[in-house]
Amino acid sequence: MPTASCIWKSFQTSGKKHLILTGDRGSGKTTLLSALFPCPMPGLTSWAVPKQGVYLKDNFSSKTVQIGRFNPDNTGTENRMLPVLDAFSQTGVSFLRACADVSSDWITIDEIGYLESTCPEYQNALSELMACKHLLMVVRKQKLPFLDSLLAQQDVFVLDLDQPYGNAGCILMASGQGRRFGENKLLTDLAGKPLIQWALDASAGLFAHRLVVTVHKEIQQLCLSQDIPVLLHPFPDRNDMIRLGMGEISSFIDRCAFLPSDQPMILPETIASLLLCAKNLPDFIWRPCSSDTVGSPVIFPSCFFEELKNLPPKKGGNVIVSRYPNLVRTLPVSYSEELKDIDTKEELLAVSQYLGQQSSNRRWRFDDCGPFAP
Repeated sequence: MPTASCIWKSFQTSGKKHLILTGDRGSGKTTLLSALFPCPMPGLTSWAVPKQGVYLKDNFSSKTVQIGRFNPDNTGTENRMLPVLDAFSQTGVSFLRACADVSSDWITIDEIGYLESTCPEYQNALSELMACKHLLMVVRKQKLPFLDSLLAQQDVFVLDLDQPYGNAGCILMASGQGRRFGENKLLTDLAGKPLIQWALDASAGLFAHRLVVTVHKEIQQLCLSQDIPVLLHPFPDRNDMIRLGMGEISSFIDRCAFLPSDQPMILPETIASLLLCAKNLPDFIWRPCSSDTVGSPVIFPSCFFEELKNLPPKKGGNVIVSRYPNLVRTLPVSYSEELKDIDTKEELLAVSQYLGQQSSNRRWRFDDCGPFAP
């Protein structure tokens, strides 16, 4: 599950105005809202009392109104509350309009669901509020026209906690010969584990499909021992590695990340943030950056899959990046060191020393806090 800081970083990078958290019951939507905004925020909060009703509170004034009544006759249905339309059209609308007058740029609403979808006046007031404020909304996961329309708005960043990263794939590139290093660098120890293990760990649990593509039998065995899909091939060039990897997984995914196996300091949170950006702005190529320096992983949407399978000899994905500069978006990393790869033993030693220094002060991680954490 993405952390609050990971989500906030992705949201800010996207340039969108509003943030929606959705997911099935028990997915942690309200918990995540509290992590993003740990201090009390102006807005609305609703809650259900079993077999009684649903209540709506204005967080600023603490005024409360009943917006739903339990209907015992609706047995076996998902929506067992009947809307109290007068409460919505009068008090609920007044709550929303009052939110427009507070000084805070941000308003939280937890949650929006079936009952809200029954009152056009409430929906219109919500639209008016969205025009003048930033909203963080918890939206019930249910197929209803009003809820679908909220999720589909162009200025809304949507996080579905049931599948936060979407149907993304990852190809871990592990076919380098290590000529400058003098041996197979990917199996060289770095802080107690093989160099490639850092990339394997950083990408774990983030992708619907993950594949290591390598020319090294030792790498194949390492991956198989961890039940990580791996493709062993005999070809020397990068375009071959990409073509083979895409041939294995492209039909199962909507976008694909290419992650070098010699980039040990990339943070899982950075990869997760890139994936969240790519899911919400799916027509772009995404990559991390530090100031003017760009790096890996690079995430390509499916519209580039055929070009990736047909790259010029000895060339990689940068051919496509150079071809479509207007379609490239970047996400700033927390530390410039994340973008460093290792080509020499001197670089490996420097990274080892750096990691040793950072482990004592726990700097090498994201701070799990939202925009208004104390």
